[in-house]
Amino acid sequence: MRDGAYSDTRGDHDGRRTSSAKMVKTSTPGIYKKGSRYVVTFYDRAGKQRKRSARTLAEARTLKSALSADVARGEYLAESKTTFADYAATWISTYAGRTARGIRPGTLRDYRRSLGLDAEGKPTGGGAVAYFGHMQLASIRAHDVKGYAAQLAAKGQARNTIRLALAPVKAMLATAFEESVIRSNPSAGLRLGRVVGSAPVKVTHALTEEEVVRVLAEIPAADRPLIEFLAQTGVRISEALPLTKADVDFGRRRVRIVKRLYEGGLDAPKSKHGVREVSLDPAMAQRLWTRLATAPDEALLFPAEHGGYVSRSRLYTRVRAAGKRAGIEWTVGLHTFRHSAASIMWRRNVNEEQIRRVLGHHSWEFTSATYVHLGDDDVPDGSILGDLVSSAEGKVRASRPTETGRDDLALIEAESA
Repeated sequence: MRDGAYSDTRGDHDGRRTSSAKMVKTSTPGIYKKGSRYVVTFYDRAGKQRKRSARTLAEARTLKSALSADVARGEYLAESKTTFADYAATWISTYAGRTARGIRPGTLRDYRRSLGLDAEGKPTGGGAVAYFGHMQLASIRAHDVKGYAAQLAAKGQARNTIRLALAPVKAMLATAFEESVIRSNPSAGLRLGRVVGSAPVKVTHALTEEEVVRVLAEIPAADRPLIEFLAQTGVRISEALPLTKADVDFGRRRVRIVKRLYEGGLDAPKSKHGVREVSLDPAMAQRLWTRLATAPDEALLFPAEHGGYVSRSRLYTRVRAAGKRAGIEWTVGLHTFRHSAASIMWRRNVNEEQIRRVLGHHSWEFTSATYVHLGDDDVPDGSILGDLVSSAEGKVRASRPTETGRDDLALIEAESA
């Protein structure tokens, strides 16, 4: 039986109160007529009498039968009046993840933001709480979740952004189901399909080798070491900013990525695959050593002019301006160098597994689909499979019977006649 198919006894279907109406017995035990509706009475396994309401006598009989079966099987679940907003505030304050690894603080902050809650669990006026807020958790259906996704798509949100926005909603509903707050999980196995089909796919770009050189030439001298590091290693800007001298093995020319800068504080990499080592170009390693030889281990590799972390927003502004001066038609951002590094490594025949590990991804499929960009010149040369045709032609000629005094051309003409 689907929860929510029948309402409770607080009012009839058009909103009029029926509490003052008398309950009149019907021919079916446990079913009463009350005003314009019918009331089903039954006892749960604890012996407590409960009531449910239906629109017609036929619905009431179906409901009575289903409830009796649920109680007998021990599957009866009293309808919760908890709203989405109330449950969300409680859930986010105690959620510890759905796997043995738990959930990272950064992900939990993202979930909180996507739900539309502040640090104290109060609504911010946006997110899922703004959409579902006053709905009872038990009344939410799959079409409601799809409706939320459709609303985000209508606002121009990209498909991946919609996926991230739905992540905490799905996790919360899964928890509510496990805790028997709701009878079924409306997001289980949910397929959005055409719901987000109109949502735009975020367009990403990568620079060619020649374009990277042009853009780097336009970067202000003070920012160039950091941007060159991004272009050569493909690390995220959030991973590059907190790097210190202690993170570099100058003898092996390796940089250990074990942290990132997130919302002003240090956090673990985005996933376990983000913990990795990347190799440095000899010249870059030498430049870093020359500058940091006498510095303490905690010294930042790329500090701001007056110390501390470089401002990402200011750096982005300068990189964007450099891209324009270099004649790039689309906007060059900090993440552009990560896409560019992956694409250039692929063009230079770097092993797929090596590229995946350098970027810190869980699979090559994700890396290739998201970060490897093919240009118009990245199609294979037509002659790469030319030997197949030439070999086939040779075999055809060798298998044809020849006649004295007839050359191949005469043979072809005779066969086509």
